[in-house]
Amino acid sequence: MRIGLSGFSLIEHYRFGEAIAQAAAALKRRVVIIASGDLSHKLKEEGPYGFVPEGPQFDQKIMEVLSRADFTSLLEFDPVFCEKAAECGLRSFVVMSGAFDGLEVKAAKLSYEGPFGVGYGVVCFEPGEKSSARHCGEKYLCLERERCAQAAEKNDEYVRLARSSLEYYLKTKHPLPVPSGVSAELCERRAGVFVSLKKGGELRGCIGTIVPVTGSIAEEIIRNAISAGTQDPRFDPVREDELPYLIYDVDVLTPSERADKDSLNPKRYGVIVTSGAKRGLLLPNLDGVDTVEQQLQIALRKAGIGRGEPYFIERFEVVRHL
Repeated sequence: MRIGLSGFSLIEHYRFGEAIAQAAAALKRRVVIIASGDLSHKLKEEGPYGFVPEGPQFDQKIMEVLSRADFTSLLEFDPVFCEKAAECGLRSFVVMSGAFDGLEVKAAKLSYEGPFGVGYGVVCFEPGEKSSARHCGEKYLCLERERCAQAAEKNDEYVRLARSSLEYYLKTKHPLPVPSGVSAELCERRAGVFVSLKKGGELRGCIGTIVPVTGSIAEEIIRNAISAGTQDPRFDPVREDELPYLIYDVDVLTPSERADKDSLNPKRYGVIVTSGAKRGLLLPNLDGVDTVEQQLQIALRKAGIGRGEPYFIERFEVVRHL
């Protein structure tokens, strides 16, 4: 049976591997799993995709992890690092690892090469006895809950309010009233606000307002935190069981100003592109967005502005709260 991959998270692919093993057991079938996929595509300047330092770093790390059958570490690969390395096999390997959940595994590295600028590795895995220490998916989720809880302890009041807003809404289906005791900055000042949610290092929702639409920053945060978790069209609504695994960012925007390409800096300024009724925004200092050209292309794509269509540019700064 041939199975494809998806854009779901690594842990979802691990769960899929568990389901494959359960189906095989229910059908009383012995199975062999071939987890196929290239490693990095960016190992050499003369290769078809060029070179980045993350390419050989990824290949070294993935081969070390697979050679140890360290399937928990497979789930902890950073998405930005993986994208820069241009890998394509990680999710396939994670599905396979899920099929071995709860079992001792003997791993044998057979080969590794990257002669054409693309990495190729071969590792053989043999399942052994059941082991309570080898429930790698649950181990990863436990570590992730601990990391998120530690991060939440360091949040300032902007991010604490965003977190409370989404949690309150999912549990009560009503917006959180502005809590008593929040600072005058939150209650008296108005500004556009973006709230971003991440899960496992990947974006889980992001909604915001370029200019304020409520009476205060506090109300703006409450409104946009709920929207980021429930109304971002790119994602399914956040479920209540996901709340312990979410990391929140809150960006408070300065008023925008007209700009041109020469006055942009993707680390310092966010960008707004407008063509008629089409408008797209990209926040500053995002992982993987290193050049003005990258920033503009993503913003234009978000706006639906096609190649050759005229547009104008605005820039803005943010105060990012973590």
